Amino acid sequence: MFSIRTKAPGSYARTGTLRLAHGTVETPAFVPLATKAVVKTLEVREAAELGFDMVLGNTFHLFLNPGHELIGRLGGLHRFQRWDRPIITDSGGFQVFSMGHGTVADEIKGRAAQFVGERAGAILSIEEEGVRFRSYLDGATKFMGPETSMEVQAALGSDIALVFDECTPFHADRDYTARSTERTHRWLDRCLAWHAQHGPAGQAVYGIVQGGVEEDLRRASAQEVAARDVGGIAIGGTLGENKAQMFEVVEWTVEELPEAKPRHLLGIGEVDDLVRGVELGIDTFDCAMPTRIGRHGMALIPDPERRWRVDLAKARWREVDEPILDGCPCPACAHGYSRAYVHYLLKAREQTAMRLLTIHNLAFLSRLMAELRAAIDEGRLPAAAAAVRAGAAPWHLNAET
Repeated sequence: MFSIRTKAPGSYARTGTLRLAHGTVETPAFVPLATKAVVKTLEVREAAELGFDMVLGNTFHLFLNPGHELIGRLGGLHRFQRWDRPIITDSGGFQVFSMGHGTVADEIKGRAAQFVGERAGAILSIEEEGVRFRSYLDGATKFMGPETSMEVQAALGSDIALVFDECTPFHADRDYTARSTERTHRWLDRCLAWHAQHGPAGQAVYGIVQGGVEEDLRRASAQEVAARDVGGIAIGGTLGENKAQMFEVVEWTVEELPEAKPRHLLGIGEVDDLVRGVELGIDTFDCAMPTRIGRHGMALIPDPERRWRVDLAKARWREVDEPILDGCPCPACAHGYSRAYVHYLLKAREQTAMRLLTIHNLAFLSRLMAELRAAIDEGRLPAAAAAVRAGAAPWHLNAET
């Protein structure tokens, strides 16, 4: 299923190939979100044209609407959304628990959980059997447990299914985190047992490491998951209140994982985080960032001082006849759309603006990952990573190094 091609000296970084039921994924790779069977503002096939091998579908949302039974009857998620390449589906655990705890950002910023829109449902009970919650769509009581999650993902027919886990909140104390992590391990065993009896042939199952920010719990969880017969290992849950702590937690985990298993880092996708994650040996990443900020008027640019983004909704761009990003080879930039034009579309609330920025942002990350893969294979990762952190555009990394 997974083969390592090149190991970078002096770091955990490696290149490799994931061989899955619907094709191969060259790693390290970023995985765009097709949360509700669509990459927002795009046709999913356009993700392939931008260089992506795999997309991520959301078990929780597809369970609620249109329902996994319907998608299964219509031929599975690949046929439903007309994507013939690999799909990874999350377990639904993060979405279920975010209704009760809010997002990590809510916790770190010390604000009340923002229970609106898709998080307006509520957890009714967390039990050993699973979780009962109120749907954000119609208020109906729903249940999701390990077997439910695996049943949904089996009907969807994804190439990679993630096991059901509890995402502990950042503010949880050590005792709760320990008990929650142990329950996640028990749920892992139930997921694997269900899949062994009922899972579709060719569907890989990834275990998920939890343990919060406690070093011994993280290391123990990594060892527990690695000891199971899993196709790969994902790193999930709360990773810390800042980037330094986040990657300290990731490194603790990676140090306990077998080299031969692919590693996925859940929900991480900022430019600097991708670079550091690659250095720590992460093979695949997923994150809503590039599509979400595109829908809010922001374009990715090689500028670490501005968090690698520019807000084209700002008035300063109203008369600027420059491309979204000079030299960028993405379709939006190659067609010459100016910052002034995109600004105008944003102010006019035209969805074309969101589409152009989504194309640009995904193309930026696709090219970044391709260049990082090349840098590992060619033995120049340290220089390439330094160039990105200094503000080099992805398509200039080879020249910079």
